[in-house]
Amino acid sequence: MANFEETKAQIIDLVNKQVVPGVSFGFINSSQTNKYIYGDKEWRPQRKPLRGTELHDLASLTKVMGTIPLIIKLINEKKIGLHDPIKKYLPDFSDERVELFHLLTHTSGIHGYIPNRDSLDSDQLIKALIKLPVTDTFNKKVVYTDTGLIFLGLVIEQIYQMPVQDAIMKYIVEPEGLKDATFEPDPKNCVPTYKVNDQMLCGVPNDPKARQLGKRCGSAGMFASLDDVLKFAQDMLLPDKKFFYHNFTELNPGRSLGWDVKPDGSGHVLFHTGYTGHFIALDYQHQKAMVVLTNRVHPIEHNQIFLERRETILNSFLNESK
Repeated sequence: MANFEETKAQIIDLVNKQVVPGVSFGFINSSQTNKYIYGDKEWRPQRKPLRGTELHDLASLTKVMGTIPLIIKLINEKKIGLHDPIKKYLPDFSDERVELFHLLTHTSGIHGYIPNRDSLDSDQLIKALIKLPVTDTFNKKVVYTDTGLIFLGLVIEQIYQMPVQDAIMKYIVEPEGLKDATFEPDPKNCVPTYKVNDQMLCGVPNDPKARQLGKRCGSAGMFASLDDVLKFAQDMLLPDKKFFYHNFTELNPGRSLGWDVKPDGSGHVLFHTGYTGHFIALDYQHQKAMVVLTNRVHPIEHNQIFLERRETILNSFLNESK
């Protein structure tokens, strides 16, 4: 039985080398879960130790823990179709070729510059996003963006007639028993990220689009504890989840519906990251998983060393998972 000692040491070394203030992480080995807490919650304005019960700004893990499971639920219930054109739900969108499938696999080709994006309110930003053009990368190239998941959130909004974040709480978070996950956290329970306009963000999404769109944002905005993310990972290893999430595209065998597929040789490992420093790896073949929640953007947003170390940690997990 894998104990992941080398991977554990590499994760802890992130703190020892001051790449990140602290880490809350865990491994799943079949039905057994082991979790570890190491380092600090924050360094500024003062150093505070990490307890392990804090809520983390999940950033793009919101996509795979909220929006995508809800889209899959709607597909299962035949309320929407994987190959439905998004124009069916968002009639102001101009291109009839783009399907829900393309949004899920980041192959929509939707791209463009929105002037003064960060100064727009929710309605203005949504109108600007829907007017973005479809480029010549459509159905030819995987280009990871938030736009597709924001569009999927708007589709969910149309089906349930409520903001996507409310729908995620009602139909995903509560039924899954994720006890701490929320879009409205108490800042006292949160891990801070970095300063915006001289204010340290804590309990507020670091993603500017999530701050602008509020409850209408399907790409970021969820906060959750390590226990929540480990429970989600454990549930994701169940056989009934494999069919939809482990669905390779002919266009690019490195993508599934919403997830990155890692070339470990077996083709059974799904991977996703969050900008603020989190990552999940799911090894279906060996029924193992790794969850790492950390704080790579505190106190300074740009942290290239972390990105390099993250790849090393993933490769170590893949080796020890076999």
